[in-house]
Amino acid sequence: MDELTGIQPVTYLTLNGSHPHEIEGAVVEETHACLSVNGIQIAEFMVSPNELDLLAIGFLYNEGVIDAADQIHSIHQSKNNCMDVWLTTDFTPPERMIVTAGCGGGVTFDDLSAEHAPMTSELTVSADHLAQLMRDMHGGALRYQAARGIHTAALANKTGILFQTEDIGRHNTLDKLRGASLLADQATDNMILLTSGRISSEMINKARRLGTPIVASRTSPTSLSVQLADAWNITIVAYLRQNRMRIYTHPERIIFVET
Repeated sequence: MDELTGIQPVTYLTLNGSHPHEIEGAVVEETHACLSVNGIQIAEFMVSPNELDLLAIGFLYNEGVIDAADQIHSIHQSKNNCMDVWLTTDFTPPERMIVTAGCGGGVTFDDLSAEHAPMTSELTVSADHLAQLMRDMHGGALRYQAARGIHTAALANKTGILFQTEDIGRHNTLDKLRGASLLADQATDNMILLTSGRISSEMINKARRLGTPIVASRTSPTSLSVQLADAWNITIVAYLRQNRMRIYTHPERIIFVET
């Protein structure tokens, strides 16, 4: 097995029938990380220890702290996985520190009861292409292939996947995607967002911030995410596996080809 950041070797017993067998395998690494801005700590995370710079940059963008990568003067990662970010602008810290769980819901600065304009987009995609993108994302999830137990997310267009990230936290993967796209100076609006995890309210809120009108998952949405996506003109495609899918909101963006 090639070495991957965020994967730890482990020996375990497997039982298939009556005889246990010793296996040299791997598990995903979970670690604590923190984020400070202009010398003030504002967030703590349980994360995978890969691409923490992307996580920090994307988190600050998705939470509305920055609007562009050039607002970051410098970023430094300490030995204990704390990201120290200095901005070119002043920063008013939130009233309380943000703590995000690994696979649970991430708490954000944003008030989901606030009014946001519906997304305007003419993007459409065929059901077959959307299914292929999900297969491509699954095939490119190297840490998942090595150890399971980790989420992946990707940004794609009609050509294919442009960015892909992995993390134990599904919401962390979206922040890493935003960080990667910012550093590459790549706009994310009118793209397709793919995720292996549940589509919850904070996931749909990050999708709104990314400007992705189509959000597709291998698993389920929540009731609040469906309500928000309907109001914000975002298409939710869930249980996207093989060529099967459920479209919960704004199905007009998905093109079906009769055979």
